[in-house]
Amino acid sequence: MFEIKPWDADLYQQQTRRSTLIIAVLFLALAMLLSSLAVMVFGTPGGDNFRFNLVGVIVAVLVMAALMRLYFWTQPWMAAAVYGWQLKRNLMRVTNVMHRVKAGVQVQDPVAMKLLRFYHVGLEQMHRLDANSSDQRALAREADEHVERMQEMGLDIGQSCLDPAWIDALKSTYAQR
Repeated sequence: MFEIKPWDADLYQQQTRRSTLIIAVLFLALAMLLSSLAVMVFGTPGGDNFRFNLVGVIVAVLVMAALMRLYFWTQPWMAAAVYGWQLKRNLMRVTNVMHRVKAGVQVQDPVAMKLLRFYHVGLEQMHRLDANSSDQRALAREADEHVERMQEMGLDIGQSCLDPAWIDALKSTYAQR
């Protein structure tokens, strides 16, 4: 279950810039080191060593991917970037079934209503964290109307969690015909 957590936008942006810079510098250093090593070991002086340079860069990509998943992902300096990735990933999960969510909202299905509210809350936070105020304004009217409908139905409007079972329920209830 994913939960939207409060983040200060300035702190989020500062931390994500820092983690991006750390990862980029490490990748560049690793790619240069592995490319140079491949050329030293397998290359020919004055020859065409492009393929060895390319192999060094490809190996650096693979090593960095492994380091990201196995080590960096759990480091405190990556917390903001990991949270942003998880937020966007979970919003995409809802986006992928949005046609079903909207079909459920049309018939006032409580699960669909909660999913759409989570989507609005998460999208609002993502826009705020990414400093994307133009998209945020366009979303506000739709979100406000949805809150009113939820209040009329007596549903909780504080949807800060995404239960994967909600998506599964919508997939089975509003299956494609």
